[in-house]
Amino acid sequence: MADTRVSLAGLELDNPVIPASGTFGFGHEFAELYDLNILGSIALKGTTREPRFGNPTPRIAECTAGMINSVGLQNPGIEHVIAHELPTLARVFRKKVIANIGGFSVDEFTYCCALADKQGQIGIIELNISCPNLHCGGMNFAAAPDSAYKVVAAVRKVTAKPLFAKLSPNVTDIAEIARACEDAGADGICLINTLLGMRIDLRSQKPVISNKMGGFSGPAILPVALRAVYQVYEAVSVPLIGVGGVSSAQDVIEMMLAGATAVEVGAANLTQPYICRDIIEALPHVMDSYGIGSLSEIIGKAH
Repeated sequence: MADTRVSLAGLELDNPVIPASGTFGFGHEFAELYDLNILGSIALKGTTREPRFGNPTPRIAECTAGMINSVGLQNPGIEHVIAHELPTLARVFRKKVIANIGGFSVDEFTYCCALADKQGQIGIIELNISCPNLHCGGMNFAAAPDSAYKVVAAVRKVTAKPLFAKLSPNVTDIAEIARACEDAGADGICLINTLLGMRIDLRSQKPVISNKMGGFSGPAILPVALRAVYQVYEAVSVPLIGVGGVSSAQDVIEMMLAGATAVEVGAANLTQPYICRDIIEALPHVMDSYGIGSLSEIIGKAH
C-alpha cells in the first residue's frame, strides 16, 4: 500500500499536499466543498499587523497557462485572524496549520510572529519575506542575503515554532539567499513565490493591472519552481516546501524528486476548487504506476 506520509520539520503530515497561502482563504471557506482533514495542512492567507484592503483594482489579469495578481496582502490583521479565523477553522480542521506572515518592517514581522507563536493551532510559521522593506527603499527582504538574514534572525528570537522562509524567484542567486536564511535560524525554506509579470490591454494600450506589474503564477511557472527547489536542496540541509505551478499528483512527485518534503498547491485552487482533494486521491495510484512505495523515500532522489 502506498505510504503518502511525510515529516516536515517535526510536523507529521498524512500527505505532502498543502493549499498555498493566498489561494485558499483561511481554509474554512472550502469546508463546504470537501472534508479539509484529508489535507496535509493548510497555509493560511498572508497576514500582517494591521488590516489591509490591498492594492487598487483591477488587480487580476489572465495569462496563457497562468494568471497575474497584485492583490497586495489584503487581510483583516493578525489579531482578527487569531480571534476569529483560527477558531472558525478549528471547527472544521483538526490538524495544525501554517501561518503565512507578511510585513513591511522587521518590527512588524516580529510582532506578528510573537503572537502566532502563542497559538497551539499553528504548527509552522511561513515568513513571506518577499514583502517590500519600507526601511530599505522598498526592496523586498528576499532580494538579498543580508536583508533575508536580518528578518529571519529577528523572528527566530520570538518564536520556538518551526520557521520557514518563503523566497522570491526574482533574484540572481536563490540558493545564496536560502543559505542566509538557514544561517539565521530558519528550520526550512518555502519556494517559490510568484514571478514578476504584466499584461497590457490592447484597446486602452495601458497595463491591465493598476499596479502595472504583479505576481505571475500557474502551470507555466512549474519548471522555474522545480529548478529553484533543485538548486536550494543542494545548498541547504533544512527541509523544503515546493510551490509554483503544481496542479497534479505527477507534479507533486516531481517536486519531491527535486528535493521538496511537502508541496503547496496555489493558483490551481482558484480555477479548480477540488484540486487538492483530487491530487490526494490520485497520489496512491500515481505512486503505484511509478513503483513508489513511500513518498518520504523519494525526497531529493533526482540528485
